[in-house]
Amino acid sequence: MDEIVFAYDKEKGEAFLKRLLGRKPLFTCVIGTTETAKIPGISAAGKNPEITHYTPPADVELLLLGRCECIPSVPVTPEGIPTPALITRVALKLAEIPAIVVSGGLKVRPQVPFIELGGSPGKDIRTGNAVDNAGKVMEKAIIVGENLAKTVDYLVVGESVPGGTTTALGVLLAMGVAAEGKVSSSMPSNPHKLKIETVKAGLEASNIKFGALANNPLKAISCVGDPVMPAFAGLVMGAAGEVPVLMAGGTQMSAILAIIKALKPEVLDNLAIGTTRWIISDKKADIVSLVKQIAPVPVLAVNLDFSSSKFEGLKAYEAGAVKEGVGAGGACIAAILKSMGAISTGEIFVEIEKAYSQLIHSDLR
Repeated sequence: MDEIVFAYDKEKGEAFLKRLLGRKPLFTCVIGTTETAKIPGISAAGKNPEITHYTPPADVELLLLGRCECIPSVPVTPEGIPTPALITRVALKLAEIPAIVVSGGLKVRPQVPFIELGGSPGKDIRTGNAVDNAGKVMEKAIIVGENLAKTVDYLVVGESVPGGTTTALGVLLAMGVAAEGKVSSSMPSNPHKLKIETVKAGLEASNIKFGALANNPLKAISCVGDPVMPAFAGLVMGAAGEVPVLMAGGTQMSAILAIIKALKPEVLDNLAIGTTRWIISDKKADIVSLVKQIAPVPVLAVNLDFSSSKFEGLKAYEAGAVKEGVGAGGACIAAILKSMGAISTGEIFVEIEKAYSQLIHSDLR
């Protein structure tokens, strides 16, 4: 299927897709915030660092309502590039895939129904004390995952957490994965130096050497992670004991994978990572290298192309802006699979253009 690219472990990837073809998925979006995102230059998920707390709730409001309630417009980067929630919404709508929201820890609550796991917003990882109650949040998330798995054929799990690639870098280094210079960014100019400096400050503050927490992911999350991680990993571990799970996201998924491998390696055969072509073709990051270091889990990418778009905001994805988020790649893969290929990337693109045009005009009113 040319619509889907096999970035790593094609044989396993093809076998995984066959299991999902024509089956009914549930899309779950895990959201959370971290003070780490407010470090200037770390994240493009907001017009200024102060509004990053509004980005995840706005993302899921757009996803479920088609509009944002907690902010007066659609989440955009400083250059006006739209959130990938737009892509996810279009894909889910086309394939009639249901979606639910799970909170790992928020400052701003979305104006849509969501599952509350009792987590707190994340603190700045430079303190070395980033996440409270990671273990309790994960326990609750496992229960949610186990129960959701009883209702559908498979789960697609995405996320929205500004600053998430920096916290992923922190957890990966704490767990012994050589990740420097390999995590992606929502900006074309990936601020690797700033991310590494931020993470190293957090590791020093918590007195953690590289790889010291290889078998203690909860401590790694608590020190230098974010509140989405225990919620996301718990959901996956709970569900993947029963059904396949497509982990929908970019390089952050490698941190989730490392956490799951340390805590519940027996479910790894039921997992794949679903992302976008923009992530796997990113020269300033390396998702395949990260996954290879952790576990032989296939990496799949939807072959979306915005180069012919009439909108500069969408064309910017081709120049390395945004790339992934809110489970966009995995949602598109699930739409293609559920429809047995009847829904194509071309059709998804046409509908994204329509939806983007409507959003622009509603913002201008």
